[in-house]
Amino acid sequence: MSLYYISVGSNMGDRFRYLVNAVFDLKKRGIQMQGLSSIYETEPWGKTDQTPFLNAVLAVEWMGEAEELLDILQATEIRFGRVRHEKWGPRTLDLDLIYSDDKSCCTDRLTLPHPYFWERLFVLVPLEELSPDFFWEGQSIHNRITFLEGGQTITKWSHQW
Repeated sequence: MSLYYISVGSNMGDRFRYLVNAVFDLKKRGIQMQGLSSIYETEPWGKTDQTPFLNAVLAVEWMGEAEELLDILQATEIRFGRVRHEKWGPRTLDLDLIYSDDKSCCTDRLTLPHPYFWERLFVLVPLEELSPDFFWEGQSIHNRITFLEGGQTITKWSHQW
């Protein structure tokens, strides 16, 4: 079994319900949850002229290949109405495979670690909850969050799992 981190997000419709239902759906498909971060409300990243997101990070164990896990994540997005009209556009559900402690991948379909995870507070803040000793490229996650805080807004959401 390998440990993976998955970023979950939504900024359309009942954002909270999409996140909760996605977790239940992933569990039904055999993905073993090892941890769920708090939920955060965040500004959009990349394409900023849209409504705020709810985001969280899941720690999961998976026995298969990373691309098999990606297939499950993308099928779940589709079940919850995800349509890809524009890069970084609004979405009912976004499930991104972010990182694995012992797997890496670079194919046409998947790059792991995720190429932007170290730039996104909406990933790093919940990831720090689950893995406070996380290090990447010689920098602690806490130091990276401190470095990025001036440019992005993220607040713990009042409703939790």
